[in-house]
Amino acid sequence: MTELQEVQITEEKPLLLPPGGPDPGKKHSVETSCGVVTFTIHGTPKSKRPAILTYHDVGQNHHSCFDVLFHYEDMQEIVKNFVVVHVDAPGMEEGAPAFPIGYQYPSLDQLADMIPCILQYLNFTSIIGIGVGAGAYVLARYCLTNPNSVEGLVLINIDPNAKGWMDWAAHKLTGLTSSIPEMIMTHLFSPEELSRSTELVQQQREMLSHAPNLPNTQLYWGSYNSRRDLDLERGGDITFKCPVMLVVGDQAPHEDAVVECNSKLDPTQTSFLKMADSGGQPQLTQPGKLTEAFKYFVQGMGYMASSCMTRLSRSRTASLSSVASGDGNRSRSRTLSQSSETGAPQPPAPTMEVSC
Repeated sequence: MTELQEVQITEEKPLLLPPGGPDPGKKHSVETSCGVVTFTIHGTPKSKRPAILTYHDVGQNHHSCFDVLFHYEDMQEIVKNFVVVHVDAPGMEEGAPAFPIGYQYPSLDQLADMIPCILQYLNFTSIIGIGVGAGAYVLARYCLTNPNSVEGLVLINIDPNAKGWMDWAAHKLTGLTSSIPEMIMTHLFSPEELSRSTELVQQQREMLSHAPNLPNTQLYWGSYNSRRDLDLERGGDITFKCPVMLVVGDQAPHEDAVVECNSKLDPTQTSFLKMADSGGQPQLTQPGKLTEAFKYFVQGMGYMASSCMTRLSRSRTASLSSVASGDGNRSRSRTLSQSSETGAPQPPAPTMEVSC
């Protein structure tokens, strides 16, 4: 059976900034066994609802990684329904002093181990995680070790694999000819974006080149490049127990890694969203499309059932095929195809696999 449908979303609404500028939120720090971690809280806890917890990529902090997405107008409906916790990796928060020479920066596994301290401090029992790059890996590792406290994961640009010998050698050779800021830029953006030198690329390069805490960023970068393999296996013991939405931009630096990650996950629990015209940072370049997809994601988890999807229009085609589960029950695996003007998927039931 084949069903033809299509989804198109156009970017029409501007970013919505509160009067007087962005909401500064409430900043907190907590001591953990691996050092101090800083996080910012927006909103108040909602009864019987998880917190949305974000974790940023290398070369960024929670402002530069997530402000565009969370200040987008359509995102405000979500923000009103959930308390949001933005975590800054140690030394990445604004105004952070440089770590002393010889400081041993936490591994990504240790960064994941800091999250329970944050939740205990806030008295939160569960989260929906949104991570980008290194932050996506941190949240994935946390979910694998603390599955009962994670209700859903949105992983943008995740690379679940450790660096192989060839990757390690290439990284070392690149380090001989490129500066740390330039190496991080190739991690954050596609070659096309770098060659076009878009405004976003220029802003990120400027921020990295003049960052007072660049030595701290280099330590976070080192931890990311020393990450362990997550050892995910479809049908195996090591896998996510919650709904997962994987997101990557078309032709982005991590496209192949995210596609491989998708192949290792349970298709009845995983949505895969490949976004056209979004480059390496879809949460910054296509906040409207990502917001729409995230609304469907939380609806599939049973939240915000009455949320309106007024920006959704049908115009393109997609194939809908049935797949059988191991016990013989039928489930759906849905793949949506998006051109450069199209946007978010249909509501991601736990069995949806999406490519936009």
